[in-house]
Amino acid sequence: MRLLFNMSLQEKIDQRRTFAIISHPDAGKTTLTEKLLLFGGAIQTAGAVKSNKIKKTATSDFMEIEKQRGISVATSVMSFEYGGKLINILDTPGHKDFAEDTYRTLSAVDSVILVVDSVKGVEEQTERLMEVCRMRNTPVIIFINKLDREGLDPFMLIDELESKLSISTRPLTWPISMGKGFKGVYNLYESSLRLFSPSKTTIDEDVVEINDLDDPKVKDLIGENLASQLIEDVEMIEGLYEPLDPELYKDGLLAPVFFGSAINNFGVLELLQTFIQLSPAPQKRPLEAGEIEPLDKEFSGFVFKIHANLDPNHRDRIAFFRICSGKFERNKFFHHVRLEKKMRFSNPTSFMAQSKQIIDEAYPGDVIGLYDSGNFKIGDSLTEGSSHRFKGIPSFSPEIFRELINKDPMKSKQLEKGIRQLTDEGVAQLFIQQPGNRKVIGTVGQLQFDVIKYRLEHEYGAKCDLVPLNFFKASWITADQKDDLEKFKRQKVNSIYFDKQERPVFMAESQWMLNVAQENNPGLNFHFTSEFDS
Repeated sequence: MRLLFNMSLQEKIDQRRTFAIISHPDAGKTTLTEKLLLFGGAIQTAGAVKSNKIKKTATSDFMEIEKQRGISVATSVMSFEYGGKLINILDTPGHKDFAEDTYRTLSAVDSVILVVDSVKGVEEQTERLMEVCRMRNTPVIIFINKLDREGLDPFMLIDELESKLSISTRPLTWPISMGKGFKGVYNLYESSLRLFSPSKTTIDEDVVEINDLDDPKVKDLIGENLASQLIEDVEMIEGLYEPLDPELYKDGLLAPVFFGSAINNFGVLELLQTFIQLSPAPQKRPLEAGEIEPLDKEFSGFVFKIHANLDPNHRDRIAFFRICSGKFERNKFFHHVRLEKKMRFSNPTSFMAQSKQIIDEAYPGDVIGLYDSGNFKIGDSLTEGSSHRFKGIPSFSPEIFRELINKDPMKSKQLEKGIRQLTDEGVAQLFIQQPGNRKVIGTVGQLQFDVIKYRLEHEYGAKCDLVPLNFFKASWITADQKDDLEKFKRQKVNSIYFDKQERPVFMAESQWMLNVAQENNPGLNFHFTSEFDS
């Protein structure tokens, strides 16, 4: 990451754009990420295409299990410069079993690009992700992908977006046909036509720009029928949709829509160029008490992800840290709020997927990596002295539960260390029952258990069984009167576990048992996310 010097803090903030790319699995999110990096000059050849000539896997999918399964299960951070902006992309897991990691990542960004498959339209995970964006009023740009395939009618897709995602839209580009006859996109925002030749690995420099759809060259390039259809479509769009209001977009109420084919570089450049014009610079963040502005001169930020063994050759542990205010400086002492201790970092890094580069300073909006020996947990904050605690990084009540059984007593320490680190990362949640130190892992999806077993064995040398348990839901329990809580814990001793912060958790075996517990204990509060006032 090249940082520009002799700038004011305001200029540094205005320069930055930090956003996440989200989608339902297989919509093309990781491919779009790579093409943005390609246009930004961060990579020279896209690696997502599996051909005889290119045998790389996607740049952002660096864990071995991701390479094997062709999915993203960890959030990657990639930075590059484009158009005078320093762009930080957070490429999130697409698989629904890792939705919680995506939800946490959304707490660390200022805007979102949502990728939708033009063949399948709005899918279940798309709707869930938009619900989280609406909770935070996160600005959203929509990229409708895979126009190189025969998909749904563009107007039908727009209607589906508005009805299922409950958001107003404004098309800013429009496709010229689709499938085998796909010719390119018309840029409504810039009133220009761009035609591309398919190029899956490099940028095609031969781009034709036409500023007037009545220009005879349009018919020559795309044919009379497509030219007439395009003129008709553009007239309909201008009549049906209000002009783009950048403020409504920034308030999370209006989503600009782009069409294209990420794998063929169709429509990606229009998306990128408009994004850097419209998208917000780093925004204020909610605290447990109040808010923090990026222009606040006192440094602050929070950990939203922890990843152990990012580099398999070096047993490292890195905290992904979002800077919210002030200036971060290498080797400067900062205040760890939860631990109430001073810490400094000699090797803070910027990211380009697996590639890391040591930095001397960073600013609001930047996501940096801090090497960690076990001091950090998700949600931890660093400041220059204040006791700021940031809101918005909850753990959700798990839906699937497994008991952790050690298969090799000689590797007990490795198993203990491994499961602690993996749950610190947010891969899953750990609940412990005493006496007996019985460990139960809770997740929101089955695939997470496969990742846990794989990583425990290959990164920590610990083998385990994960035995299914018949729990319906975990709920954190609090009470206004301590006696009420202690009485409940005695009555339900076989159903009480503790999370890693030693907070009591009630494991209900059915919806009926949960309902009964709530009805019979009006003095208790049952929480279904970990973010609550204790």
